[in-house]
Amino acid sequence: MKIDKQADFENESLGFCEIDQGFGIREAIEEAKRCLNCKNPLCRKGCPIENDIPQFIQALAHGNIGEAGVIISKRSNLPAVCGRVCPHEQQCEGSCILNAKKEPIKIGKLERFIADFEAEMGVTIERPPYKDGDIAVIGAGPAGLTVAGDLAKMGFSVTVFESQSEPGGVLMYGIPGFRLNREVVRREIRKIEQLGVKFRTNTLVGQDITIDEMLEKEFDAVFIGTGTALPKTLNVPGKELTGVIQAMYLLRMVTLANHGDVSDKEIPIDQGDRVIVIGAGNVAIDAARTALRLGATSVTIVYRRTIEEMPALRSEYEHAVKEGVQFSWLSSPVAFLGEENVQQLQYEVQEVDENGKIRGTGNMEIIPADKIILAIGQRPAARVISTAKGIEVNEEGYVITKEYPYGMTTRKGVFAGGDVVHEPATVVLAMKEAKKVAAGIAKYVEAKKLIEALDKNI
Repeated sequence: MKIDKQADFENESLGFCEIDQGFGIREAIEEAKRCLNCKNPLCRKGCPIENDIPQFIQALAHGNIGEAGVIISKRSNLPAVCGRVCPHEQQCEGSCILNAKKEPIKIGKLERFIADFEAEMGVTIERPPYKDGDIAVIGAGPAGLTVAGDLAKMGFSVTVFESQSEPGGVLMYGIPGFRLNREVVRREIRKIEQLGVKFRTNTLVGQDITIDEMLEKEFDAVFIGTGTALPKTLNVPGKELTGVIQAMYLLRMVTLANHGDVSDKEIPIDQGDRVIVIGAGNVAIDAARTALRLGATSVTIVYRRTIEEMPALRSEYEHAVKEGVQFSWLSSPVAFLGEENVQQLQYEVQEVDENGKIRGTGNMEIIPADKIILAIGQRPAARVISTAKGIEVNEEGYVITKEYPYGMTTRKGVFAGGDVVHEPATVVLAMKEAKKVAAGIAKYVEAKKLIEALDKNI
């Protein structure tokens, strides 16, 4: 076991405002001028949605910010979000040819600058001509917003159904404000509304309306983009103790409290708490950094594997260490200890054998804890699917879809994409799949309308 520590840290200096303030106009243009405009742009190959990266960077380098925004909008409906939270170091920037010298173009910050500049200048989007076809989208997270935006750009009428009071999903409630400001998300959604997309919030599909009713009454096709709403838990002794909480619940409560939607008393971390976070993905890092901002005296991330196998971005890990988060590697939780409230975490020390495999040593250690946060993943909820006919899921609850038309479920006219189909991934990977599903929906609806027209004329 190895614990990383950061000394002389004062968490009082932290807040929930965005840490990275982005580029100014001079910085952005100077950075854009560094781009080599490669004939075979590896950066674009590294982007899951194949953004025209060299083209928008060259437009920016020549001062054509509006043109750069138009180029980005052809592939992305959420550039201000992607510019902030995409794993650039693993994708576009990691593929940049200048990365060989450890000086890749800061593509994410350039995309963010262009999107922010357009918002500040009040650039509006022209609504495309209407094309016959009405589509329902369930869920206003990254996948749902991408499908809605792409279909609206094609001219279809799109209505998004969202159970929360505001659209945005994980973008609004699951990413801390120091990484993504909620107003940025609202701004992106307003752009999608300009395309003609309608949002029905506070609407619980499966209870207020079902997929069957959508198809019978109003819509030609339905897209399910509900993500993974149910957290996974550890089946260990003490899991029911007070003080064992889910990371996504913590992040949601903090976001709501910071904006006055709920009382501060709803936040499950108290000043002076000793906090342990189990898991080492980006959500775990977000939860740990959030706990510090809430006044925790210590925060330790416990992970059963090594730092090399950590799912989180290395840049997020480095931010966490700088802020004071400690890491306990090769530590496998076996029990939460306490009477009514959790007081300790017991874990087994792991080791790496001669074949590189991780195994238990039988040695147990204990860490004191006032709160234990679980960040070990999510799984789909069954409410939407269970109230509709003919939609099959696999043994883990993920929706089964087809290759043609891409994204269609086992029920004709119902499509699905994003985390409800695959294991939870990043925002941009959800967008990648959603774009392919949007194309599949368009083909289906166009064929459906053609057959209807032929039937009328026979």
